[in-house]
Amino acid sequence: MKKRTVQKMILLLAALLFLAPAARAAEDGAFVFAREDSVTSFNLHTEITENNAFAIDKVFEPLVRFDEDGVVGDFLAESHEISEDGLVYTFVLRDGVRFSDGTPLTAEDVKFSLERHLEVGGPLPLEADVASIEAADARTVVITLNEAYTPFFSELANFSNGILPRDYGGRTEEEFFRSPVGTGPFAVSEWDPAGDLTFVKNEYYWREGAPDRLVYKVVDNDNQAISQLKAGEVDAVESLAYASAAEIERYAETGVIARGGWEIEELFFNTLDEHFADVHVRRALAMALNREALTRALTFGYGQAANTVLPAAIRYSTTDTVNALPFDLEAARAELALSAFPDGFATTISIASGNNVRMQEAQIVKAAGESIGIHIDINAQEIAAFRQDFRSLNYSMMINSAIADFPDADSIFAFQVDPEGFSQCYWTSYVNDEAVALMKAGQVTPDGEERARIYAALQQLLADEVPYVPLYCASRVVGVRDGVEGLTVLPNGSVDFCAPAGE
Repeated sequence: MKKRTVQKMILLLAALLFLAPAARAAEDGAFVFAREDSVTSFNLHTEITENNAFAIDKVFEPLVRFDEDGVVGDFLAESHEISEDGLVYTFVLRDGVRFSDGTPLTAEDVKFSLERHLEVGGPLPLEADVASIEAADARTVVITLNEAYTPFFSELANFSNGILPRDYGGRTEEEFFRSPVGTGPFAVSEWDPAGDLTFVKNEYYWREGAPDRLVYKVVDNDNQAISQLKAGEVDAVESLAYASAAEIERYAETGVIARGGWEIEELFFNTLDEHFADVHVRRALAMALNREALTRALTFGYGQAANTVLPAAIRYSTTDTVNALPFDLEAARAELALSAFPDGFATTISIASGNNVRMQEAQIVKAAGESIGIHIDINAQEIAAFRQDFRSLNYSMMINSAIADFPDADSIFAFQVDPEGFSQCYWTSYVNDEAVALMKAGQVTPDGEERARIYAALQQLLADEVPYVPLYCASRVVGVRDGVEGLTVLPNGSVDFCAPAGE
């Protein structure tokens, strides 16, 4: 062979080898999605964290669902009616919808699923006072409330209100959730609760566009995720670090999808800790933090400084009008002087390890504390240990995000204000009777000016007492390989892999 021909063959072989990782996904129909944590459970009524929630919603679907703009509309339901008194909700199911085992969806499945949710309760319970759920016929479900409950229609869009087969399709509960069956775009193929998860396409799915296979690959380090995206070892990264977004946009074979939504980054105080039981300590730290500067430095234009715990994208947020505590070091020192610890103290802040942004946030909080005499050590933990500790209230301060699960203000407030709720005020143990009364009033007040007034008062109260300090409204930035189509980021941070979304 001639020398020039040999050189061409070598160059062609090198090019093919370089392209092989990206081509692999196209050849076997798999879409590989990098995530920072494994899926540990599909029990939709007992889970809340996004590692599980955003897998559950690929298998189970609700009667109604919100679209990419946060608008709630019919989904498994073809249509609905709400009585004038707000007590009776009638849903007519889509014709021809099937579970992934081929059995048809019926009103009895809806009745079983929602009644199970009422019985289990869980971290995201059905809060409405439900009198009855009846299957009027094979495709008609009638839900009757004892008392009107304003968030109810939006609440039904929550992933925890997905529909499963009546009586678990004849299996035991334990067997069912090991290999779940739903009406969603995917069924579980291979699942390691400590590692990766492989979905296969639900061959009976009623919408178009789902890939043949979807792999949730655990990559728990930001830098590794970026490297694998560039190399084509993954097709997308679920949550890209803001500092990396520009790099991924510049790279020839990758890009980003960014959308603001319902997520707030927050600093949380455990009010069972003697230091943070003192409102003056919490207020002092809030005033020692320059949230505007933190947001500019860490979000690279993808975040907006937050003054309230209700995301700006959700109705009744007062982030632009609430009287939040300002950045003022002199006022912060004066506030600390009013506390039981005027000379400062030592404490810790907990974060999940492997997240560069959270580490930088913790360092900024540490510096803010030092500026007023509070010494803060950073406790970076593996994510499972981090979650276990804050849920058991084994922390002093932590940084975490709060995500609304459906587009109603109550999605945030019921979770972060109710001391008797599942999370005990997002694991702060904060108790304020006035806040609880405002939260409950908001649940039964129809949408309009009065509901707006109630939520404005609640947000001001929380801004004054700061059981948690809102840092910024976060955008979800998904890194993708070039050529990826039909991927829609929803406002709660989940991703719809069917194109086009919302059919």
